[in-house]
Amino acid sequence: MSPLSKHTVTSETLIAAPLAGDVQVSFEFFPPKTEKMEQNLWASIERLAPVRPAYVSVTYGAGGSTRERTHATVTRIRRETDLEPAAHLTCVGASRDEIDAIARAYWAEGVRHIVALRGDPAEGMDKEYRPHPEGYAYASDLVAGLKKIADFEISVAAYPEVHPQAVSAQADLDNLKRKVDAGASRAITQSFFDIDVFLRFLEKADKAGITVPIVPGILPVTNFSRVKEFSTATGASIPGWMADLFDGLDNDPETRKLVAAMVAAQQCRLLYGAGIKNFHFYTLNRADLTYAICHVLGVRPNKTPGDA
Repeated sequence: MSPLSKHTVTSETLIAAPLAGDVQVSFEFFPPKTEKMEQNLWASIERLAPVRPAYVSVTYGAGGSTRERTHATVTRIRRETDLEPAAHLTCVGASRDEIDAIARAYWAEGVRHIVALRGDPAEGMDKEYRPHPEGYAYASDLVAGLKKIADFEISVAAYPEVHPQAVSAQADLDNLKRKVDAGASRAITQSFFDIDVFLRFLEKADKAGITVPIVPGILPVTNFSRVKEFSTATGASIPGWMADLFDGLDNDPETRKLVAAMVAAQQCRLLYGAGIKNFHFYTLNRADLTYAICHVLGVRPNKTPGDA
């Protein structure tokens, strides 16, 4: 039996418990569209960099729509910071030769980590996924192709509540196993809010022979209405207690922010109590909530001599 099946709430899981000291975090950003958004992104990166994340990933728009901006953001992080960037790369809208060329360019820039995804069609295209006739069909094919190019560290996606287009939970788990068998180093989950859902998923993955780390994707709730829309699209459930916590706060952003930090911090502390020590934060290019949650988890900048 997996030790996670013995999960119980103890003093170790409480938000007021002693700091863990062994938590590792990573952050996801998206490439900016405007100069103002770019300023906000780099302000967020500068704010979060001192907590020393294991890596920071940069997303890739549907249909490869942000290809150039993603590449520019990743390479700037590589050149101008001490952070380890991870570039998202998808199968959509490009041939194998084009994708391989992008991967080789990343390797030449010193980027060693790729988040390999199937990807979604661009807006305005047929919503049903169809592989590019000369491209990688699925994420497992992309992982295998990347491994032939260079010894990339590769992260892939996992879905605790099943990918919306999967024919079944078992088929979705089988797909994750194919990605791992092709060479993935870890899986990062879609965001979720019920920790029992994640823990049950870990047990199923363990029974399926998936041995790489499965890192929970944590989404601090900055706008509950948008999170409900996003969760409907991704198949993630929202517990009733969570809806109650945010009820009446649509026009009260300051209180909403306090509640969001509390919810995400307690979610992480409960997961830590179940043995989880790595967390991936979907920052939405905002630093404040993620920084606060890291602080609660004991993930803090190093003190300099003379600090109290």
